[in-house]
Amino acid sequence: MTYSARLANSYFGEWELYIIVEGHADDWPVHSYGRTSPTPTLAERTAALAGLGYEATDGAAWEWMEMDNEDGEAVEFRGSFEVRPIGEAP
Repeated sequence: MTYSARLANSYFGEWELYIIVEGHADDWPVHSYGRTSPTPTLAERTAALAGLGYEATDGAAWEWMEMDNEDGEAVEFRGSFEVRPIGEAP
């Protein structure tokens, strides 16, 4: 089974990586980077995924989306990536 991993700024402005799974968002696996910048590197994201027990699916690539802020403030970016539990067959 595959899931979507997301990299985004939390409500506190710090980067976090979370896996969208069944159930309530409070129960999703999450890794906080504890910083607002710089954006976590690919190596940091890969290590965080492994720490949560997930790995990239075959051919997965990060996709980035710009989130417009209605009141004219800075835009936010969110990345998503397809993952699976470590060791699960494709």
